[in-house]
Amino acid sequence: MTKIGIITGSTRPGRNSIQVAEWVKSIADKRGDAEYEIVDLKDFNLPMYAEPISAAYSQDYQTPEAIPWSQKIAELDGYVFICPEYNHGVTSALKNAIDYLYVEWNNKAAGIVSYGSSGGVRAAEALRIIMAELQVATVRAHPAMSLFTDFVNMNEFKPADVHEGSVTTLLDQVNAWTNAFEPLRNK
Repeated sequence: MTKIGIITGSTRPGRNSIQVAEWVKSIADKRGDAEYEIVDLKDFNLPMYAEPISAAYSQDYQTPEAIPWSQKIAELDGYVFICPEYNHGVTSALKNAIDYLYVEWNNKAAGIVSYGSSGGVRAAEALRIIMAELQVATVRAHPAMSLFTDFVNMNEFKPADVHEGSVTTLLDQVNAWTNAFEPLRNK
């Protein structure tokens, strides 16, 4: 069965990304079309990227924390990124985690669920550019939540009902593209 990782985009104390990830997973688990798993960046404890050779050229990781991260991302067929917006961009924790790897990301599909003061749309657009370089196709559907209307006091996630439909559309697209890319992943 197809395996889709729902990747949290923040590791800071008090983060909202785990609440959003759990909500997305609760919607995904009703579908039965793939195996969904929350992949919490905080669990991998990745230090600031300092590999001597870029992952684009070598998977001989020198950072011990990179090895379980590599294994987890490699075993997944597609992704849903929970993307908070910090200072009009992706979080440093998410960018750092992405930069550790290269081939593990290739020929897969991803969806982006963002949130922030403006729905996290600027961070999502930046993430699309990053994913393109890693040969990850991002789908069009994009649920974007506002810290002002989809969170109580900016920290308790209470999404508007309309967002469930957009998450369903995102999951439809991620699954379709993930399955379409299967021959490329299994070369």
